[in-house]
Amino acid sequence: MFAARAAAKSRSWRLRLPLSRGLHGLQSSPQSKFLKVSEEVRDAVATGKPVVALETTIYTHGFPFPENIALAMLLESVVRANGGVPATVGVLGGVARVGMNAEEIVQLASTVENKSAMKVSRRDLGYIWKSIHGGTTISGTMILAELAGIRIFGTGGLGGVHRGGENSMDISADLTELGRTPVTVISSGCKSFLDIPRTLEYLETEGVCVGTFADGREGPVDFPAFYTRDSGFRSSRVIENEAEAAAIIYAQSKLPVSSGILFANPVPLEHSVPKAEIDHIIEEAIRLAEVEGYKGSDNTPFVLSKIKELSGDKSVTANRALVESNVKRATRVAVELAKMEELDRGSGSRTMPASLSPSLLEQTAPKQSAVETSEPAVAPLEQADILVAGSLAIDLACDFAPFSEDRTQVAPVPHTSNPAAIGQSLGGVGHNVALAASYVGSKVLFCSVVADDLSGRAALSSLEKEGLSSTGVQTLPGSSGARTAQYIAVNDTKRDLVVAMADMGIVELPNEQLDVDGFWGPLLEKTKPKWVVLDANWRPDVLAKWASLAKKHGARVAFEPVSTAKSSRLFGRGGGTDVAIGPARTIPDNAISLACPNRLELTAMYSAAREALLFESPGWWYIIDAMGLSSSGSREKLVYLTSAALVDEGLPQQSIQLLPFIPCIVTKLGADGVLLTQLLPPGDQRLTNPAYAQYILSRASSTESLFGGTVPPEATLTPEDVVSVNGAGDTLLGVLVAGLAKGDQKLSIENIIPVAQEASRKTITSSGGVSSELRGLRNRLLL
Repeated sequence: MFAARAAAKSRSWRLRLPLSRGLHGLQSSPQSKFLKVSEEVRDAVATGKPVVALETTIYTHGFPFPENIALAMLLESVVRANGGVPATVGVLGGVARVGMNAEEIVQLASTVENKSAMKVSRRDLGYIWKSIHGGTTISGTMILAELAGIRIFGTGGLGGVHRGGENSMDISADLTELGRTPVTVISSGCKSFLDIPRTLEYLETEGVCVGTFADGREGPVDFPAFYTRDSGFRSSRVIENEAEAAAIIYAQSKLPVSSGILFANPVPLEHSVPKAEIDHIIEEAIRLAEVEGYKGSDNTPFVLSKIKELSGDKSVTANRALVESNVKRATRVAVELAKMEELDRGSGSRTMPASLSPSLLEQTAPKQSAVETSEPAVAPLEQADILVAGSLAIDLACDFAPFSEDRTQVAPVPHTSNPAAIGQSLGGVGHNVALAASYVGSKVLFCSVVADDLSGRAALSSLEKEGLSSTGVQTLPGSSGARTAQYIAVNDTKRDLVVAMADMGIVELPNEQLDVDGFWGPLLEKTKPKWVVLDANWRPDVLAKWASLAKKHGARVAFEPVSTAKSSRLFGRGGGTDVAIGPARTIPDNAISLACPNRLELTAMYSAAREALLFESPGWWYIIDAMGLSSSGSREKLVYLTSAALVDEGLPQQSIQLLPFIPCIVTKLGADGVLLTQLLPPGDQRLTNPAYAQYILSRASSTESLFGGTVPPEATLTPEDVVSVNGAGDTLLGVLVAGLAKGDQKLSIENIIPVAQEASRKTITSSGGVSSELRGLRNRLLL
């Protein structure tokens, strides 16, 4: 990814990508020559998606070829159709795999024809070095799933204590695995020919939580016996639904308990074999096994084959139905668990390995415990947490509203008049950022410019009503020829932007007319903000002036790129005052502390920096060399720590190369959340914290570090939920900087981002720009 230059450096940097990994927090998916976790599974575990493990002995030792392949594809489809990510677990060529593609599943399933695959339990994992193929049993699947960070496993039937087990000690390894591996197994109880009461007693001894889904029944229910819903033995716990099951998993994960959980899901009623009938068949199958001398590991396959033969294939039908039902139930439990973890993450009670350095956030702000619901007062000018310098505009949102007979038409028709619902509100990127920060409790000084015209006077009046002081808004006389900014957005029926027209000429005026130092300099000196937010509507020289003024007064600068075209305004080849970022503006002499682009704006910023030859400057090379990255690139590591899609798009690579100039970049990925990339200074406590070690890409002798990562969205919205996308990104930045300006070490960026995403969601689901419901988030920032 980076060219290498041989040079001895006295310090080094680390690249780390913090990922949401469910309740295991910092667990990673280990990779070795004997264990491979697929990119899809790694990404899903890392980003908190619901993942369901699937075993493979059912394919290698349970169903004939090619029925086993059809079943494998069906079960993976069931997981995806119910909102999960399937992780089929098996052994191919001596490598244990968690997450197998279609070709690998076919290759493993085809071993049924020559019986070349072995059953792989915990005891057999070391034996795979002989390049074997193997179908993993429940115990083998559990341990491999747990190593990959997966905690939900859907399967058919559990092993158990065999009849006569009190003498033979023939007890399935599935039971002991449940006693020591924190994975939840959803099965249809244990095989009917086993000793069910002794199996339940053994599970209790192992400390395994056991429950049975009520499946529409009331009162006590039986622990199921695989082919039949009734075993004659009551279940110790009754589980009403998937949400209750997920709550049990969630609660146990918060305690120092390392055992698994067994949820029994009865075979669907229409496929359940009557208890008396299946009992008779099982007794005969067991008798034949004894007569013919089938014992140990050979006993179960023989008994199953006889049950199939004696039941006239009823057992096969029931088996297929119950497996599908179990996998569906497991996926729904995984989905419910993911929701709980998402709420947990949003509440700030969970720690994710990402934060701004305390040395970057030494500011303090008064705490405010109560949520304010009354109309806010105009912020006083004696002190400000944040100064936002950007555009103030009259926003017009034109939402396409086709006539009833044209409901299939989503987007407006070009070159003609279209029916629409048109709304007006106060907007502008800078205004939206300031309003969002104000709503969550920050003291905000908003600085902008309007003309002395009807729109300008209306904007100033509306600003005061919103609770933002107009002191920082400069009014240009009519003789200047300037017009108050206006922005018109044309949206389709889903409220997605089709086209926008912006008249931002007033913000494009040169510094000679605006006089940044003379008009806004005294305000900045008086209010002493901790952060200054700049939007890219200003000209490059005005942006540079603002950045210089902020640095002079000790404020950190956040940059909102606004658009792909304007995002490049930070960069230039010169080293003077006409650009904010030039070749000599690497850390610690950088003018910008944080940027919040979307994926297209990030690429535009990267291209602008490259075209300005910033990646050839000595300061940039010094930092990049210190990273110690391979000259052949770091794709595999970046894929593991983010995702293949992001790496193919080039986003982690681009953000890394910009870090010497902008040490914190939060890239907005829409429904995929954000990509956080950050450069930490020496002395940050996490650089010596073992919990963060797995996210380090490179190391050297010092404690300086580069790192970045993905954070999942606070919520996923359907098109029907979306009212307006205008202001969503501005809201995210406003709330993010509001949290950072607080300066509380406990309120680090991993705690702030979920709140900022929730704020963005509230804006998306409301009309008229930034949602006033953001006031309800104040307590989550403890402002």
